[in-house]
Amino acid sequence: MQSLTLADYEAVMTPNYGVPARIIREGQGVQVTDVDGNAYLDLAGGIAVSAMGHCHPALVDALVTQAHRVWHLSNTLANEPAIALAKALTDATFADRVFFANSGAEANEAAIKLARRAAFNESGPDKHEIICFENAFHGRTLLTVSAGGQPKYREGFGPLPGGFIHVPFNECAPFEQAISEKTCAVMVEIVQGEGGVRPICPTLLEKIRTACDRVGARLIIDEVQTGMGRTGQLFAYQHHNITPDILTSAKSLGCGFPIAAMLTNEATAQHLVLGSHGSTYGGNPMGCAVALKALELINTSEMRTHVQEVGAYLQKGLETLNDTYGLFERIRGRGLLLGCVLKPAFHGRAGELVKAALDTQMLCLVAGPNVLRLAPPLILSIADVDNALARFDKVFASFQTDPN
Repeated sequence: MQSLTLADYEAVMTPNYGVPARIIREGQGVQVTDVDGNAYLDLAGGIAVSAMGHCHPALVDALVTQAHRVWHLSNTLANEPAIALAKALTDATFADRVFFANSGAEANEAAIKLARRAAFNESGPDKHEIICFENAFHGRTLLTVSAGGQPKYREGFGPLPGGFIHVPFNECAPFEQAISEKTCAVMVEIVQGEGGVRPICPTLLEKIRTACDRVGARLIIDEVQTGMGRTGQLFAYQHHNITPDILTSAKSLGCGFPIAAMLTNEATAQHLVLGSHGSTYGGNPMGCAVALKALELINTSEMRTHVQEVGAYLQKGLETLNDTYGLFERIRGRGLLLGCVLKPAFHGRAGELVKAALDTQMLCLVAGPNVLRLAPPLILSIADVDNALARFDKVFASFQTDPN
């Protein structure tokens, strides 16, 4: 391949991502390497995607093996990896049925459509409202930005689909005032990812489940970012004593290979009748083969314990550094999804922290302008954390003394 530069990127790509800071050529484990040979410790995981790191040999083998069998079939035919993956997901969760798609947004579209179709069949067209939460993120399609609670993602794309009601996150009273007999679903994240790495209040989650049962609404839990071991359980709802009606998964489901899933119970699934929804690539053999192996690797007690222990170690290390530098109000999250919330004096500068970390050859994320977000591969080791903390020590020291 000819040598390509960021100038080439800027010339041919649409400008919605800006111009990235680096061109990455390869990755291995928790490290990626750019075209100039510089290596970076990956604490971003492709935005909580690369759960097993980069080029995990078992996942590479699953992909290559399937690539020598069959790549694609229409959904008028079945394939073995899709059946096996659906069976494994239902065995591991509340669900009875699975619909496969390609991205989190598509899985959330399917969830919304299913909830509305079920309510239409059971109660008629008036039962169509969906309660969502401020600062939520459910995808970038017109339907999912309408469900999301961040106006910046909706601006300029109207008219948008209606029927969505947004209430404050982690406040019980506004939610209880909003839900009614017109509510067909409540859509919520167990930990708001893009919204600032904010875990849900258990009391609110319990009230949502109770209220959904009372008015005959479906509970949709968006686990696109929190699913597949990220929080120390296979899915984050499993930390709580509640069961959803519909759950969405993507990102780490394929550990980098595009695949998503909508999981649901039998009573809800029956409304997705023949011809009511579909996806050309959904359930493709290659994606399902990789995801099946990823599920096998992630869904173990050893991995769950590892994520909890390494996540706690990383959080404690960051809190110790913060005792010295005083940049953050709090460090929140669960497992290996953490958000460092800047104090008001540093508001708006999370992006600067990400850039400073990049200069120390470490990849991080933001969750809004005031939160530094970390979503590293689940295979991150204690030694990797010590390496990261040493680099953060330098980043925080320079940031604190920055005259800006």
